[in-house]
Amino acid sequence: MCGIALIVSGIRIDLSTLVPDSPSSLPLIPLGFASKFSLDDLKSALRQRGPDSLGSKKVRLIVRSSQGNFPIEEANQEEDLVISVLERSGEFGEQEYSTCLRNFAREEVTTTTESFKLGKDGHCSDGELQFIGATLQLRGRSRVMQPFLDSSGNVLVFNGEIFGGIEVAHDDNDSEVLLQTLVNCCSCHSNGHLNECSASGEDQNSVLEVLSLIKGPWAIIYWQENSRTLWFGRDAFGRRSLLVHWPDEVDSRFLLSSVSPFSSADQSSGIKCLVVFYSSRSSVYLLLPSYVSFAASAISYHTVRYVDIKDGSMPNFWEELSCGIYSVSLDYSPQDGYIAGGIKRHEWANTVLQELIRWERASVYPQAHDSYFSSCNLTEQRELLILPSAETIYLKSVPVQSSVSRQAHNVLSVLRKSVMLRTSQNDIFQVMADDSTQEDCTPIAVLFSGGLDSMILAALLDQSIDPNYGVDLLNVSFDGQSAPDRISAKAGVEELKRIAPSRRWKLVEIDADLSKLTMEMKHVMELIYPANTYMDLNIGTALWLAASGDGWTCACTRGFSDENQRVKYKSQARIVLVGSGADEQCAGYGRHRTKYRCGSWIGLHEEMKLDMQRIWKRNMGRDDRIIADNGKEARFPFLDEDVIKTLLEIPLWEVANLDEPSGVGDKKILREVARLLGLQEASILPKRAIQFGSRIARESNRKNFGSNRAANQASAGSVVID
Repeated sequence: MCGIALIVSGIRIDLSTLVPDSPSSLPLIPLGFASKFSLDDLKSALRQRGPDSLGSKKVRLIVRSSQGNFPIEEANQEEDLVISVLERSGEFGEQEYSTCLRNFAREEVTTTTESFKLGKDGHCSDGELQFIGATLQLRGRSRVMQPFLDSSGNVLVFNGEIFGGIEVAHDDNDSEVLLQTLVNCCSCHSNGHLNECSASGEDQNSVLEVLSLIKGPWAIIYWQENSRTLWFGRDAFGRRSLLVHWPDEVDSRFLLSSVSPFSSADQSSGIKCLVVFYSSRSSVYLLLPSYVSFAASAISYHTVRYVDIKDGSMPNFWEELSCGIYSVSLDYSPQDGYIAGGIKRHEWANTVLQELIRWERASVYPQAHDSYFSSCNLTEQRELLILPSAETIYLKSVPVQSSVSRQAHNVLSVLRKSVMLRTSQNDIFQVMADDSTQEDCTPIAVLFSGGLDSMILAALLDQSIDPNYGVDLLNVSFDGQSAPDRISAKAGVEELKRIAPSRRWKLVEIDADLSKLTMEMKHVMELIYPANTYMDLNIGTALWLAASGDGWTCACTRGFSDENQRVKYKSQARIVLVGSGADEQCAGYGRHRTKYRCGSWIGLHEEMKLDMQRIWKRNMGRDDRIIADNGKEARFPFLDEDVIKTLLEIPLWEVANLDEPSGVGDKKILREVARLLGLQEASILPKRAIQFGSRIARESNRKNFGSNRAANQASAGSVVID
């Protein structure tokens, strides 16, 4: 969709089940007090993604005594505000009222109506949940706007696509369908209904069960009003970004966001840190301009002083939320005078998904009777690949399979379905087409190096969409026409034209000069955060430029042209296919070959398993934030649940055979798929990561380390950027 965010303030969150050594209680930042990130900061960060709409809604939790007369009906009339009442039997006692005053350190709630007087009208403690939703709409008949709110007070923000598990009609919006499904859920917090479950024996799913069914990339924040429960999480492979700030001494709010905002406080001058010491071991830090002052009566019971903030003095604020489903049920604590809840992480309520996460393969070691030990299917073949430049790549004589395995046909089938699900044309594309001629419409692009993965995706995309649509092939280079990825991309376009001559293939050449990208790389640093190495920055910069689609394309209709024959072009595609997950699942990295040599098949399997189980943290969140910043949605066909399942069912030696040379044995199964698609040249290309194929790594090494040699000695890829 685009992006989501949440700010929870005035509520004490217990992290004891998630964060080791977390304090049992933290001083709360009062509602309306300044802090590191504001609502406007989060909105600004999401607006940068170019959504069709951006909205926010607020849930205010009010604790009301049964004998009070707090005007709920009046408060509920405010637009974009939901009042959720927690009833407290009897009147507030004096001690409870005093505790409430201390927790919030103010005399009035600063928002909504004048009736929100602290301790008056029969209410005391309160808290807020501010939901923000940005929508880049790609599905549905009519325009929608997030956050979604139903008549019962349930609130949903959803960043994802549902490709299975929950039925979504061709002309429906999947977020609206998801809300309707969640509204019908019981209030259970675990897999398997509880005794007090509202379903009462009826055939009714829990929120956990519904979210566990979804196939596709997603991140979600959902308020279930009838149980006063906040649900949040991201899919099992982290294909949509969701960052979290756990409450701490720096900021006691609980925050979620698709992207880290560049705080307006960080851009201001004269920023100091107001340190309020609640005790010798408990304090809260508030980022405030130095001119801010407080009434003595509000903080007279605290020790207060201002401290200048220096670079690096604040700890990391955000982290990637681990994949999974979480909940926190909120209630009022009369003894302590505040609203509180403990965060719980749930196990997936889907056994198939659990197996995919464990990523265990049944057949790892080849046996004597397996095809791995048979040479009857291998023939010697000398390959010569001539590329459209001064370079000619000669590959030595290598064993090439003379036949394609049954497993390759299975992989091709699920990959084709995966691409079709992610590129199906619906009403929103028809709206796009109405703004221009159908011949000009290019709704989908491919991040394109001309290598094995992107060539397979491009060929399958041709089989999946209307033949009248064009396809933009986005290619980035930091060395003009000489970068390896530019050379292979041009060769790849010619091969695609041979297998699909009627398709309008458009290679978009995005040329970059690293020395002129100072401001752009600063922006990319903000996007990749909390990732912070030179490798992350190089990959992020290359992806960000490629996803922008802002480059040059050939002015002629046939053959190759020099730079004087190119015209300026910017892709308008809003969906981008990306090959992430292919190398992790099919042994495409150099370290896979190293592990195989050192640890044989089990070493290879364990390294591939590690890659898949950490892909959410190392790759997916970062790449999703980078691509979405250009107003485009990344889709990852190789990480479709059915594709992952199919590849896991194949014996490891049929997926990859690293006894064979590079370009043959690595990603062996995908090379067979490429041949099935008629991509003979692409099927023998060696693996090149984007940072090397585009040559940004070379330019970065020279700039930051003096030379490639010095960078290699310093292990530049893993060096943290100062």
